[in-house]
Amino acid sequence: MKPHVVMYSTAVCPYCTMAERLLKSKGIDDIEKIRVDLDPSIRETMMQKTGRRTVPQIYIGDTHVGGFDDLSALDRAGKLDPLLNPAG
Repeated sequence: MKPHVVMYSTAVCPYCTMAERLLKSKGIDDIEKIRVDLDPSIRETMMQKTGRRTVPQIYIGDTHVGGFDDLSALDRAGKLDPLLNPAG
């Protein structure tokens, strides 16, 4: 079973688009997108949870991955697939 993926994003965010493209290439079609540009309180919540103010901020299951650069680095290190396809 694929983990639940949440991505905090904005409407005009090239890194959000690249992160979504990378996740989809890994077979993740269902990404819950939370738009922080629609409500300032949502950005506040994201900042409290992640300690970061930039988007995207990505969660795979309960794991905070970070932004696109972090997601891409995990992929290059071979650590993204195990997160997306947990054994069991």
